[in-house]
Amino acid sequence: MAENEDRVDAMFHALADRTRRDLLRRVLAGEHSVSALAAAYDMSFAAVQKHVAVLERAGLVVKRRVGREALASGDVDAVRSVASMLTELESIWRGRIDRIDALLGLEAGAASDSAAHSPSGPEGSTTPGPEGPTHSGPDGPANQGD
Repeated sequence: MAENEDRVDAMFHALADRTRRDLLRRVLAGEHSVSALAAAYDMSFAAVQKHVAVLERAGLVVKRRVGREALASGDVDAVRSVASMLTELESIWRGRIDRIDALLGLEAGAASDSAAHSPSGPEGSTTPGPEGPTHSGPDGPANQGD
């Protein structure tokens, strides 16, 4: 279980960086040499190489050597597993939100039921007084004769 959690942490850590997400998009579209990837960024080859290494450790990128060149490609199955984890988390949270909505709906229904059965009614009531009819509403009694 801990190994799986460590892998998930590594994946989300790798995806937390904008440059690494862009690199991942590129290598998912097709295999690229690390030097060709580095040419597209305003940073050193070593910096891009480190980003690719983070993606590789997370299992999102696979590297292979052809002669002196390191070729990187995206692991589609690993990306699908990230998407699956996010879908699972989304369904958990949607269920929780639905239960909260249901509870709030029950509370709102109970509040409107109690207001409808109160002596003044939901909007208050008009009662005759010595100086004419008064209206008892949400702000208290107000003289209608003013």
